[in-house]
Formats: sequence, structure tokens, C-alpha cells
Amino acid sequence: MGNRVQHALRAFTAKDQKDLKQASETYRPNPRFATEDAIRDVGTGEAVTSFLENKGIPGIVERTLIRPPSSQIGPIDPALRAQLLASSPVKGKYDTALDRDSAYEILRRRADQAAAEANGAAQDQPAPAEPTSPWQRGGSGADDGLTHARRYDGGRGGAAPVERPRSSSGSRSDSVTEVFAKSFARQIGSKTGQAVVRGILGSLFRKR
Repeated sequence: MGNRVQHALRAFTAKDQKDLKQASETYRPNPRFATEDAIRDVGTGEAVTSFLENKGIPGIVERTLIRPPSSQIGPIDPALRAQLLASSPVKGKYDTALDRDSAYEILRRRADQAAAEANGAAQDQPAPAEPTSPWQRGGSGADDGLTHARRYDGGRGGAAPVERPRSSSGSRSDSVTEVFAKSFARQIGSKTGQAVVRGILGSLFRKR
């Protein structure tokens, strides 16, 4: 971010001259020339530059001639390519390809290793024990205990198992029907019920 390249600034108006002066004051001065004149007078292929030196210190401003490109148009032949590689200042530095691990590959290996360790730990755990009591086998443990209650016979022959009848949905529905029938019968036997019955029968006879 500290490297700067400034091309020519033309100052024809008072505002342009003010901008030119402000731009020249942002450079570290060079005692060999005036920075403001250099920015105004640079031509084609030239620039006023300032680059960072050791420890990030901005260098003094320089008037630099930009080197034109020296490439050729068209493909290069293998002999010339080998000659350029042999005379390169970085010869041999990039001859061996390096395939470094990316962050994705490192994280993927860690995730696979953690998954494998978790799977191994799950396989090492013992299987759950088989339930032995009615309470562990599921269902209503209390019901199992009550249906297998034993009756004391006074010491004559040991305790005999007493099977208690289990309730069902059919018996519950029957008991509800009986309760409703008894309630209806009581209502008919009362004075209000008798009046309702007389009213119904009277209306039937009048229609005839």
C-alpha cells in the first residue's frame, strides 16, 4: 500500500496548480529535483514513483522511466525457451512442483479422524442387558404384580396364585350403558318423567 506511482498532472488553472502542489507535498522530497516540477513535466513512459524501503520506510521520490515490454508476438520455439530458462535468475527455484495441503484438506482429515474415533468408541460399548423383571420388560409392571398376587390359605398348602380379571374396553362401555339406563329409568319414575311421558302419549293419541 505504500508504493506509489504518479503520472503527469497538468496544471493550467489555479485549482490544478493547487492540486499539483498538494500531490507533491505527499512525497518524501528528493534533493536532486523539485517534486512539483517533476510531476508536471513527466512525459510518455515516465512516472514519479516512491517505493517502500527496509522496515517499511517510504523511499525518496524518483523520476522513473518505465521499461517497455520486451516480449515477442507469436509462439516461442523450444530452443529459445530452454535458453531463457537457463539464463533466468530464478533458475531451479520452481522446477519441483509442490502440492501443499490446503485448509480444506486439513480440516477434512480432522473430521474423518474424529468420526472414526467416535464410531470405534460406540462399537466398544457393551450391549444393554436383557430385562429380567416385569418392570424392565415394559408394559404395566404394577398390573403384572397385582394379577399374580397370592392368597394366604392358613398354612394348609402354600399360597396359590390369584388371577385378577383385567378390564377391557368392552366392559367399560357396558358399565357406562348400564349407568345411563338406570339414570333414565329413575327420571321416568319421577314426577317430571311421568309428565313428559303423558305429554308424548297425549300428542300421539290426538294425532290419531
